[in-house]
Order: sequence, then C-alpha cells, then structure tokens
Amino acid sequence: MRPPIIGVVDDDPGVLESLGFLLETEGFDVRTYRSGAALLRAPDQPPVDCFVIDYKMSGLDGITLASRLRGRGSEAPIILITGDPDENIGRRAAAADICAVLHKPHLDESLLAHVRRLTRPDPAGGDLR
Repeated sequence: MRPPIIGVVDDDPGVLESLGFLLETEGFDVRTYRSGAALLRAPDQPPVDCFVIDYKMSGLDGITLASRLRGRGSEAPIILITGDPDENIGRRAAAADICAVLHKPHLDESLLAHVRRLTRPDPAGGDLR
C-alpha cells in the first residue's frame, strides 16, 4: 500500500521546506509547489490525497486555489494554513469546501493530526470529513 500523497503549496521557501520535511518524516509522500499557479500547471501526477495550502500567497490566495481545485473536480481534503488573524477566513474557507484552517506558527502537531485523520482509512467505513 502506498503512503498518502500530500500536496503542499506555500510561496515561502523556508515554510515549504519545513512542512515538506515534517510530513515526509511522518511517512507521507510529499509534493511541494511554490505557488498556486505552479500546482495548477503541474503535469499529471498520481492523485493527491490531501492538500496543505497557505492562505496568503502572491498570485492566487489559498481560498481561490481551493476553489479552482474543486472546479477541476478534486475531492481531496484541503487544509488551509494562515498567519492572518482575519476572523472571516473560517467562513470563507468553509464556503470553498476547505476541511480545516490552522494558524501559524505553532501548527506542527495539529497539522499532522489533521493530515493523518483525513488520509487514513476509517476502519468503521465512515466519512472522515
């Protein structure tokens, strides 16, 4: 059985590298992208099991990227990460079918818990979202 594939999108190279390392050390197959546009123009790859997307990026923001992914038919769970204190992010994220909004900078364990929950099969067969 293959490890879950996690697509990580962040325009900060340090954050992208840190998130990739964190997820890889937990056994996930990680694909990283420096922008939403880079993800959208990536050649066909195996289906991603979960996305971790930064909210504030140059070009497409994370919520717009999530909406575009949904428009392309992706049903993979999406986790939005943000350092922005905007209280409307949760409402906007829910409208874009984003599963969780996590706040930087202290998100390591919370991120891992969400990714595990969203990518591991539920032994009872229930929906994880």
